[in-house]
Formats: sequence, C-alpha cells, structure tokens
Amino acid sequence: MIEKTFVMVKPDGVQRSLIGEIVGRLERRGLKPVAIKMYRMPRDLAERFYAEHKGKQFYDGLINYITSGPVVCMVWEGEGAVAAVRSLMGKTNPAEAAPGTIRGDTALHPGKNVIHGSDAPASAQREINLLFNDYEVIDYSRIDAEWLKE
Repeated sequence: MIEKTFVMVKPDGVQRSLIGEIVGRLERRGLKPVAIKMYRMPRDLAERFYAEHKGKQFYDGLINYITSGPVVCMVWEGEGAVAAVRSLMGKTNPAEAAPGTIRGDTALHPGKNVIHGSDAPASAQREINLLFNDYEVIDYSRIDAEWLKE
C-alpha cells in the first residue's frame, strides 16, 4: 500500500552534514520525496510534536535538543513507507542499531540519534499535519515508478 511518512533530520544530523546521505538512502530505497523544508522548530510546536512523551524523564532535554538548531523536515511516499523508513533508521539506541542502518552507521547516543521517523501511519499523518500545509506536499509521478513495484 502506498503511504506517506514523516522524516526529520535532527539538529545533530544537520550540524554533522548528514542531510544528503539520509536523503540519498531514502531515495535509493525507492521512496519518493513529496515535501522537504529546513526549519527551526519553535518550542510550542516541539511540545505538541512530542506531546506523547510529556512527563517522562527525558522530555525537557528532548525539547531543548530539538529546538537547539535547524532540522530538516520531510514527507516521503512509497510502498510501506513507514516500515521502510523505520528499517533504514535502525533502533533508537544507536548501540543496538544494526550496521548499515542510518543510526547504526552515524549515531553514538540515544539522545542525539540523527533522525526521526514516524512509527505508524496515524502518527505520520499527525506529524505531517503539524509541520506541513496541504500545498507544501506535492503530488507528482516519478518516471521510474514502474520499476519500483510489480
């Protein structure tokens, strides 16, 4: 099933010049970018974005971190896009992430793990709606689409 998912290169990924590598991995997987923007997330939006973690020990640090510098927010589309991105990202704790995953290859600390990806189609829709307007998500056909699925 074709679906959309939200992906964010976090401040450490931006500062470490990993944007191109991450975009390249997603493209090579066969996913299609339908929205991309660099953004400095305001605190009130960060609190809404991470509302599910409010009250947890790491919440304040997470909000401070995600608002500490620019992020790159993206919407990717493709067959099973949520699961495909989750697989490419690797486990949240980079020490447990498999080699070959984004976190396994680029991150060292669970609190600064380079990338965020939606964990389910419903959360993808919520996150996309928080960060993108309808006119920012582009509907188009790629010339190689027939080569990506049966």
